Amino acid sequence: MSDLVKLLDIHKTYHLGEVDLPVLRGVSLSIARGELVTLMGASGSGKSTLMNILGCLDHPTSGEYWLDGQEVSRFDARQRARLRNRIIGFVFQSFNLLPRTSALENVLIPLSYTKESLSERQKRQRATEVLEKVGLADRLNHQPSQLSGGEQQRVAIARSLVNHPRLLLADEPTGNLDSHTSEEILAVLEQLHQKEGNTIVIVTHDPSVARHTPRTIRIKDGLIEGSAAAAA
Repeated sequence: MSDLVKLLDIHKTYHLGEVDLPVLRGVSLSIARGELVTLMGASGSGKSTLMNILGCLDHPTSGEYWLDGQEVSRFDARQRARLRNRIIGFVFQSFNLLPRTSALENVLIPLSYTKESLSERQKRQRATEVLEKVGLADRLNHQPSQLSGGEQQRVAIARSLVNHPRLLLADEPTGNLDSHTSEEILAVLEQLHQKEGNTIVIVTHDPSVARHTPRTIRIKDGLIEGSAAAAA
């Protein structure tokens, strides 16, 4: 199985006036196509900075970032945005849904930016299909205020999948949910991985989330501590 993500000696230093603040200090890791992994670290560990680089929201100070066979560490902002729209999907802690817009219409939004030539009917069909995959076939026309927190996060997951991304980044996807609903959302991500073969990285500080993935990558003080298989 080939690598979708490969980082080689990634450093990130922020320049605050005359002070240099090193956040990533030489991160190297790889994630295979179709893999489900957790990136875990405490606040201040560098995990958010690393996620921003993985998601092409930021670029490293030095080192190489290979994504889907392209070395992207020196891409400018426009090139990174083009790549994000094409191959990366995001799920955030806050659901970021438009409030007076149906679940279906929220999921349709990313298709406005795709380069694929899709008719309106094809777009609605694709959006409907991804909502069905996350268990919301009977909630297509419900607005966020009519949905539970777990259902809103499922809409957000469907929205992240509608452009068929090669990499799905889930940043604290259960952070705003109770423990029971969190388990349901993690089960959805596991099912997408198992049935659809999605490459998924779950970013979290919570060890209980990490137990849902076969591999956990731990970051501390800007360095990878180790990559361990989940306990059986």
